Amino acid sequence: MFVTPAYAQGVGASPDMFISILPFVLIFVIMYFLIIRPQRAQLKKRQEMLSAVRRGDTVVTGGGFVGKVTKVIDDNELEIDLGGGT
Repeated sequence: MFVTPAYAQGVGASPDMFISILPFVLIFVIMYFLIIRPQRAQLKKRQEMLSAVRRGDTVVTGGGFVGKVTKVIDDNELEIDLGGGT
């Protein structure tokens, strides 16, 4: 009565592998040019600036203290005079 015959449907063409991966590749390329590349340039600029610090330069620490470099120990360590003569 309410039974309809089920007919075999033809299998549709599967999408090409390249077409299915293309959106992920495009997203990665966009992220590279908008995020990764500028960060590398900024990091390189920061490293050049930090390696150029010499004795007598005035610097601002991460905590906001302003001081004068009295000794450069190595690339990662400085001795700073904060001028606290009080």
